[in-house]
Amino acid sequence: MAYTKVSNKTQDKDVKYLSKDFNSFKKQLIEFAEIYFPNNFNDFSEGNPGMMFLEMASYVGDVLSFYTDTQLREVFLQLAEDKESLFNLAYSLGYKPKNSTAASVILDITQLVPSKLISGSYEPDYDYALNIQANSTFESTENSSFYTTQDADFNFSSSFNPTTVSVFNQDTLNNPEYYLLKKKVPAISGEIKTKNFPIGPIEKFKTISLFARDFLSIESIIDSDGNKWHEVPYLAQDTIFEEITNNAANDPDLFHYNAQTPYLLKLLKSTKRFITRINPNDIIEIQFGAGISDKADEQIIPNPDNIGLGIKDGRSTLDLAYDPSNFLHTKTYGEAPSNTTLTVSYLSGGGIDANVNSNTITETGILNVNNKTGINASMLSFIKSSIASTNLEAARGGGSGDTAEELKMNISANFAAQNRTVTKEDYIIRTLSLSPKLGRVAKAYIQQDDQLSPLTTEPNRIPNPLALNLYTLGYDQNKNLTTLNTATKTNLATYLEQYRMLTDSINIKNAFIINFSMDFIITTFKNYNNQEVLLQCITELKSYFNIDKWQINQPIIISEVENLIGSVKGVQTVEDVSFENKNGESLGYSKYKYGFEKATLNNIIYPSMDPSIFEIKSPNLDIKGKVTTY
Repeated sequence: MAYTKVSNKTQDKDVKYLSKDFNSFKKQLIEFAEIYFPNNFNDFSEGNPGMMFLEMASYVGDVLSFYTDTQLREVFLQLAEDKESLFNLAYSLGYKPKNSTAASVILDITQLVPSKLISGSYEPDYDYALNIQANSTFESTENSSFYTTQDADFNFSSSFNPTTVSVFNQDTLNNPEYYLLKKKVPAISGEIKTKNFPIGPIEKFKTISLFARDFLSIESIIDSDGNKWHEVPYLAQDTIFEEITNNAANDPDLFHYNAQTPYLLKLLKSTKRFITRINPNDIIEIQFGAGISDKADEQIIPNPDNIGLGIKDGRSTLDLAYDPSNFLHTKTYGEAPSNTTLTVSYLSGGGIDANVNSNTITETGILNVNNKTGINASMLSFIKSSIASTNLEAARGGGSGDTAEELKMNISANFAAQNRTVTKEDYIIRTLSLSPKLGRVAKAYIQQDDQLSPLTTEPNRIPNPLALNLYTLGYDQNKNLTTLNTATKTNLATYLEQYRMLTDSINIKNAFIINFSMDFIITTFKNYNNQEVLLQCITELKSYFNIDKWQINQPIIISEVENLIGSVKGVQTVEDVSFENKNGESLGYSKYKYGFEKATLNNIIYPSMDPSIFEIKSPNLDIKGKVTTY
């Protein structure tokens, strides 16, 4: 197809717009010269100086075509490669990229208390029981810092937050001298930092920028007057969930239940709110509202009840111009700070290195401790020095943020979910979008629960449409698959509770990990270095089996693997490809055995009936190949 363009008044010249690269531009320019300038330019040999200008024009056309294609490609999510483009697409489609993710863990925090003789029997003296408040820090021997997200109040014990008591030591008469109190407290990796921002005259949608390479989340923003500003998903949201202490002052009707329910969840209506946006250059933009007027909102926006009512001089309020932009002067989108100083506290840290091993978080950092007054100071000092911690499970969930592939997947899925969980896909996306400070879920799979039918005695299992099994996995510090720890599962359950269907019941379970190795045999073409070809094959297989690209219940298609190896330059034939299960925790693999031969049908290796995922745990060791010759 060609389009006609009038280039001058005397002659129409046929210009084609289909060229895209250097060679096609050059060919078209030569044809153009032959047709329209046969007498002026007819020497197309490479030595002709005129060819230099023709090729320079082709070069410019090729470059411009490249940049046009590149810019157009960055507009589409599945084709975009530039990080800034992906971030912009993410925010436009409602997904908030993760700059870094924190590891989560359950800490066992302990303290000693002296014994006390009460009515002839020894009991712990709870006068010395401490309240180690949230945001207290504990250090790992692997150089990672963790801070608690809940109080460790040793005076409080319930079924969901018990205080374990045991005898620590006895005196010479075998009477308890000290008791050991223990509580389990959730903690996340990272360090809380603060920065002050002086704010001048009032400004609509005031934005401040914070540079933080390992930013995780905003913990708090407080102005000079002590007012707290709240983070919201969007500025139009004017209600925030707030946890308040369950006491008589806050709720006189419910405080009697504070032993079982120490905190109440209330809806707080606030105009002091902000949103955050992370850009690819590790700049965190904090944007506030547009309310710049000190007048009441109803004075700026007419009350609909008064519209059309006559006033004393007989004129109607309909004579007043109603400007929709007046909303931008009200607190509809929150208020804008002015003439104050904002103290921003934020959490920084996380990453793969924060996935520390078990029994390594054993050092105390900065502790915020409350205690009773009027007790022995010397004993209190000893009790505070007895505070210790450990983690029975390894910390999990730490990561370096969304990769390009994860961004594309999460953006698409998040947009499709539309902030609700109805379908199975909605639940998976909501699971994968768990806030980084609550832990990171690497893989998720959901299916209907199977249970015995109450209507029959036959051992047939039927689907229960009201119960869903959510199978999950996370990463360890080496980015190998592992089960989620208790802290992350608890956070996930709480998070999903806000979005699930009323009739849905969610069971969070562990997916099975099937580790395997593979061997292959190839022949190569002559004049190719066998070792180089073999190395390239292994490199392609490492990329193919990269765990980021694999999901729970995804089968291994052997023909795809064979075609991948066969497409490597220098490979003549693929003689054999074989897979073998690797298991045994003592060897560093999953404990689950799996029969690959029985699971293979029509050249496809299927996962187990129970949701599972295939993983090459050690690609450098478990992908082996050799070259055979005839």
